[in-house]
Parts: sequence; C-alpha cells; structure tokens
Amino acid sequence: MKFMKLGSKPDSFQTDGDNSRYVASELATDIVVNVGSVKFYLHKFPLLSKSARLQKLVSNSNEENTDEINIHDIPGGPAAFEICSKFCYGMTVTLNAYNVVAARCAAEYLEMYETVEKGNLIYKIDVFLNSSIFRSWKDSIIVLQTTKSLFPWSEELKVVSHCLDSIASKASIDTSKVEWSYTYNRKKLPSENGTDPLWNGVRKLPTVPKDWWVEDLSELQLDLYKRVITTIKAKGRISSDIIGEALHAYALRKLPGFSKGMIQGGDMSKYRSVVETIIRLLPSEKGSVSCGFLLKLLKASMTLECGELERHELMRRISQQLEEASVADLLIRAPAGETTIYDFDMVQRLVEDFMTHEQNARADPLMEDEFQEIKSPRLASDASKVAVAKLVDGYLAEIARDPNLALSKFLNLAEMVSGFSRPSHDGIYRAIDMYLKEHPGISKSERKRICRLMDCRKLSAEACMHAVQNERLPLRVAVQVLFFEQVRATTSAGNSTPDLPGSIRALLPGGSHGSSRSTTTNTEDDWDSVPTAEDIKALKGKLATLRLGGGDVGVGSNRSGIDGAKSNAERAAANKKGLIMSKRLFSKLWSSKERSGENSSSETSESPGSTNAEETKSTPSARSGRHSVS
Repeated sequence: MKFMKLGSKPDSFQTDGDNSRYVASELATDIVVNVGSVKFYLHKFPLLSKSARLQKLVSNSNEENTDEINIHDIPGGPAAFEICSKFCYGMTVTLNAYNVVAARCAAEYLEMYETVEKGNLIYKIDVFLNSSIFRSWKDSIIVLQTTKSLFPWSEELKVVSHCLDSIASKASIDTSKVEWSYTYNRKKLPSENGTDPLWNGVRKLPTVPKDWWVEDLSELQLDLYKRVITTIKAKGRISSDIIGEALHAYALRKLPGFSKGMIQGGDMSKYRSVVETIIRLLPSEKGSVSCGFLLKLLKASMTLECGELERHELMRRISQQLEEASVADLLIRAPAGETTIYDFDMVQRLVEDFMTHEQNARADPLMEDEFQEIKSPRLASDASKVAVAKLVDGYLAEIARDPNLALSKFLNLAEMVSGFSRPSHDGIYRAIDMYLKEHPGISKSERKRICRLMDCRKLSAEACMHAVQNERLPLRVAVQVLFFEQVRATTSAGNSTPDLPGSIRALLPGGSHGSSRSTTTNTEDDWDSVPTAEDIKALKGKLATLRLGGGDVGVGSNRSGIDGAKSNAERAAANKKGLIMSKRLFSKLWSSKERSGENSSSETSESPGSTNAEETKSTPSARSGRHSVS
C-alpha cells in the first residue's frame, strides 16, 4: 500500500475523553472548533494561515464575541478535520488509501488552496493521488470503496471518475504487462500450482490469467461494481466471456447459496438488486456466460420476485443455448400454490423458445463476411437438437417421480422433441418406465400413448434386456423389443433380416421417422396387456437363445478347429430356431387379435391366414396364448 507522510513536528494532539481534542502547548488555545460531537481546542494562527474557510468563520465569530465556531457538515467528520488541523500545525500525518479521499474532501471544504499558501494540503494530496494511488491496482480499489461515504464531494472532485478509469485501464491491459499483485483463488494455473512443465530445465515464468482482476472487484459494493464493469465494457478491450466470468464470480460472492441454485436468508431486497443488476450487465454475445449460470440467475430471480423484464431476458438467452444445460439446472422449484414439485411450465416454455429460435435460424441464417468462409448452421443446429432431446429425456425421468405430474404434461413435452433424431432412446425409455412406476393407475389408452414415444429399435442391449423383463410395460412392447434385438443379433452374425409374414410385420413399428407407432389399428388389449410370469419367462428364454446364437465368441471357440466349426453350425441353428420362435410369438399375438374381430390396416400386405398352421395356433384369449409360449 502506498502512503505519504506530511509535516515533521511531533504529533501533540491529545484526547480528553471521547469528545475532546486539544494541542499540548505552552500557549493557551484561543479557538474552539465544534465538529459534530467533538470539540477541538486549537490556536487561530496555524489554522487561518492555510484555510480560507476558517478565516471567514473566525471573522464571523469575532463579530459575535465568541471563540467557538461550528462546522458540522465537513466531509469525513472529526477524523478528516483532525488530519487537516495537524497539517496546519506542521505535525507528522500519514496519508494512505483509506484516509486520503476523506482528507482531500475535508481540505476542499476548508478551502486549503494554493492561493492561500503555496504547497497547501489540496495540492499535496492531488500529487499523491496521481503519482501513487491511481497507479496502484489495489489502492485504486480501496480508494473507490471509501468514496461511497463521501458523496457528493468525491464525485464532484472527480475522485470517483479517476478511480474508475484507473481500475478499468488496468483490467484491460495486456496480461503480459501486469506487474502488480492481485487476488486469484478461483482456479490455479499449472504454473501457480508448481506443475508447469520445464522447458530446457528452466521453469517458465508464471502466466497471468485473463480474468486475474475478477476477484478483487468482487469486493466492491453493487453501485460501484456496476460502474466499474460498465467502464471496462466501454473500453472494449475485454472479451465478453471474461466479463461473464466476472459477473459469475460477483454473484457467488454476494448471493449466499447461489452456487446451489437457492438464495439463503438475508436482505432479500438487497439480493434482488444484485440479481437485477447482474442481468442488465450480461454481455449481449451468445455464449458469453454459461447456460448453467443463466439458469441459476433465473431460479434466483423467481425466488426474489425480480421484474418481468429481467426474467423475460433470461428466458430468451437460456433458450438460445439450451443444449448446454444440465438436468439439475432445469429442476426449478414450482411457485407456492402449485401442486407439482418443479416448475414444468417454465421448462416447457424454454423448449418452445428453443424450437422457435432453431426454426428462425434455419429460415434466415446469418451471413458471414464475404472474405470469410460461409458456415452453414445446419450441423450445429442438428447437434443442438440431439443435445436438447437428451436433456428433455433426462428431465422427464426426474420429474416422472412427481405423483402429481399429469400425463398430458409429460406427453406434451416428450412429443415436442420427438422429431429430433437421436441415436439412442434409452433416455426416453427410462422416463417412461419411471412414470409407469410412479403412476400405476393410468388407463389403457394412456399406457398405449406413452409407450408410443419410444422406438424399440434404438434401445441399447442393456435397455432391451431390462425392457423384456419389465413387468410395467405392455407385452406388445416387450415382444417388439425381443424382435429387434433378434434382428440386430442376426444382422451382426452376417445373416439377412428375417422375412416375416405381413401379419407379423403389421405388429411392428412402421414409418421412416423412427417412432414406434404401429401402422395397424390395434386393440387396447394388445397394447395394455401386462406380461405374466409365464410371458416373462418365455421372453427371457427367447432372449437367452438369441444371445447364445447371436455370434458371441466364447472361450470354447478357441478350443479347436472342430469346436469352431461346430459352434458355427450351432449358431446358425440357434438363429433359425430363434426366428421361428419369434414368429410363433408374433403369430399367436396376431391370432388373438383376429379372434377378437380386429382388422389390419391397409398397409398390411399379407393377411393373418398367410401364416402356416403351426404359427397361428393360439388359445381363445391373448392372455392364455401368451401363457402357452415356451
């Protein structure tokens, strides 16, 4: 910290109680100066030689035949007046970043100008400020903090503006020119941790991080911080992502519980001002702040009941980079009075806004500079859609645990992203399974609709195994899973996809857009039958047979060439057997449909009677038919 000593005489100011100051001297004091509640017993001559204002006040007191004068409105109060008085006496006084602004404002109040005496206090303080304080990073911050209690004097004397310019200039300087100390505990660089690699046996010089100034500024009060950030942005030399880092650090410092997505008890009005100010200071560039940070701000704005304008701005920005969000970020508590645990409507609006933004981006893509390569947003857009679809799947799996979540809401959100092509449907399967587990009382038609969200062809091997054994799924879904798993194993073994009769194909998913919607008109019983123990046992057997014959090379395949040839024949036989058993299972399910009087759709190319007699045997009901499958 920089400091300046003024005067050379010993400090002879003494205290007589809390409200009295006097100068120890052989000469009796001849004036009493009342500053607030403190009385100063002083001598006229040293004071009047340097202060034009005291000259006027003493002159007026002489006319009133009194030796007391009152100056209750001096900036800095008794402490600042004492500094000015000691300077008048020539006593040693030390100025530093903590008291220099108060002394400067008090000297201005007392009119300690050069016209009164050369080398007066105002001149000396201005030299100290310009030559030392404003050249120091941390001193400039300290001085700026002290100006808060000295408004409007510090503003009118341009101390605040000088501090702002000094801080902003240093924050905007090239990091290679930073030679002063700063606080940086947020994340250590390799060089700062002592893990930086050596080059030719010599350790490289420590690298200054681009956001080195962020933590020191987080100590500022809100209004001063706002002015500093505004000044830094106006200089235009700091990237928007660094500004975003600074705002994030400030939120963590000033909002207790912000990192956990909640605001803990305290001055809620103060916290509201912090959140609203941060939102207004956010850089306009997309990606300058993380989506997680924006969602935490949204949660805080809802808790603190911030203005609609700020919340609308956050929603707009979040929707533009929704693909960066995590499921935990989206778990926003529902407002008081809502029956659901989480604010589902808020997330649905975010997804809707994301889709609108994507559509607008495709319809009117931004053109790059003619000297630059023109980039199509299509690839980035498709990747964003896949990420958002995965995000929604995970979110649905979490909120499905809410017993008060209506199926219509679950379906609406899931169907919004159903057109987004994604390689795996494990996420939506998990969400469906969780909803069925927590809502066992849904109707047959609802069960049918929710299961149609899933494409059995896009389930992983682990998800298929789980689905076949899942008692909460309709038997029809389990059968479809078994079929596609068998097709996958058959294809991987080098065989062609089995040629199934049209009646069986009618039970399988149709269409080219990857949904599991059947092209047939199916009975409610087909969709909503729940597998019995015998059904599950039969399906497990099919899957085990399938995996055994699916081409997995085991230890036995390495025993001998004869064993290898034998295993090839066994695999072929197992594949054939698995296909026949799968056909039987589908045919029996179809047979129960035919007996109930259902007709297949026009897209079915073969009639139920096209299957052979062995494949179409069934018991009088679908349920008993499933029991007969071995």
